[in-house]
Amino acid sequence: MIFENSTMKKVMVVGSGGSGKSTLSVWLADELRLPVYHLDRLYWKPNWVKTEKQA
Repeated sequence: MIFENSTMKKVMVVGSGGSGKSTLSVWLADELRLPVYHLDRLYWKPNWVKTEKQA
């Protein structure tokens, strides 16, 4: 494990479309034993319908 003594709790990966963000995120999650949250999956409903704003 590369990050054997890491104390990281959160990592944010930012980049343009098709740059490998998901691939890097999955790899980092495995190495750091952290969960992965893909914001597109949290924001968008099926068929790319926006989630309504909460009041």
